[in-house]
Amino acid sequence: MSAPEVITMGCRLNTFESAVIGDHARTAGLDDAIIINTCAVTAEAERQARQTIRRQRRKHPEKRIIVTGCAAQLDPQGFAAMPEVDDVIGNDEKMHATTFQNLNGHPQVNVADIMTVRDTAEHLVKGFDGRTRAFVQIQQGCDHRCTFCIIPFARGNNRSVPLGAIVEQTRTLVDGGYREIILTGVDICSYGDDLPGQPRLGDIARRLLVQVPGLERLRLSSLDPAAMDDGLFQLLADEPRMMPHLHLSLQAMDDTILKRMKRRHLRADAAHAVERARKARPDIVIGADIIAGFPTETDAMFENTLSSVEDLGLTHLHVFPYSERDGTPAARMPSVPVADRKARAERLRHAGDIALETFMRAQIGEPASVLIEKDNRGLTQHYVSARIEGTAASGDVVIGRVRDVIDGALIVVPNVP
Repeated sequence: MSAPEVITMGCRLNTFESAVIGDHARTAGLDDAIIINTCAVTAEAERQARQTIRRQRRKHPEKRIIVTGCAAQLDPQGFAAMPEVDDVIGNDEKMHATTFQNLNGHPQVNVADIMTVRDTAEHLVKGFDGRTRAFVQIQQGCDHRCTFCIIPFARGNNRSVPLGAIVEQTRTLVDGGYREIILTGVDICSYGDDLPGQPRLGDIARRLLVQVPGLERLRLSSLDPAAMDDGLFQLLADEPRMMPHLHLSLQAMDDTILKRMKRRHLRADAAHAVERARKARPDIVIGADIIAGFPTETDAMFENTLSSVEDLGLTHLHVFPYSERDGTPAARMPSVPVADRKARAERLRHAGDIALETFMRAQIGEPASVLIEKDNRGLTQHYVSARIEGTAASGDVVIGRVRDVIDGALIVVPNVP
């Protein structure tokens, strides 16, 4: 017998949920199970999920394969029809211990209508295997309907986690030795819309830092530039434990494409959000999610997005060629040839690589705080890869100064005590 194995695909929220799933599976005694927590953000993500399922069955013909996550929520019968799959579990069901306790050896498809779910399941994660940074879910689902996105139909509508539960989860992780926490969800800038008094993201982040004074580093997952509240910018300005790094869900920077995406911001709005962030924290770095080759995107429209990398000083880019998702409005729009999507994505990635290299070179001689992951390597306060000179244990925070940039990593000389 062996412990259940959870394979995580996709986003940071899946990483958090996989920790919950693993706890539930161990408690239920599913020792010989392989649980695959899938992603559905692109067609490629679904293809990889199916490929992973087949690979795991070939490697482990005797084990029970359970499939969950966004792809399973969207197409439960499709995954149940795969001969390699034993059970299919929905996105809400996977967060409940009783789901795993009730697996009785007979193949099951347990996937309910996610749009009827109104609450987040209560759970307490004690740690993340092999990680020195921890994720805390603060909300689930999304009330918006961007024309390219299938995720609201896999995750349901916005549901916020009460502050008390967020504080308890964070305190548990900090007491367990975690130095950095990342607040995560599907649309964290919508936090509080469904709670009494409608507390905003900046409010709960500040209250979290006050109530968990031992938390050394706080970071946020992807932010909607149209919904960043005043309290968030103020927190950047006056709270050093808030890391100087934001990642924005831009998707494009051409106004026509943004409107066709049904995004809530235009180019000027995103630029204003970046300007406010830099005014609050001058050393901040800004990353972004960008889709290349959205339907109807012309060369000129693409150039508007490409130019924003330099205009806004973006560094950490997550670039995706547009991927049709059945059932979304964008899938019915006139498409850009796949080859053009890939070429545009490559140009964006190249621009991002240059921007990141430029930023890293500018850090030479500057102070750095490195959270060590393994082998004396880790991430700085700016979410940049770094290697320290000397040795440090996993989970240590090393304070030093950048000496050089070698092989895509800052070389940091620790301060002498």
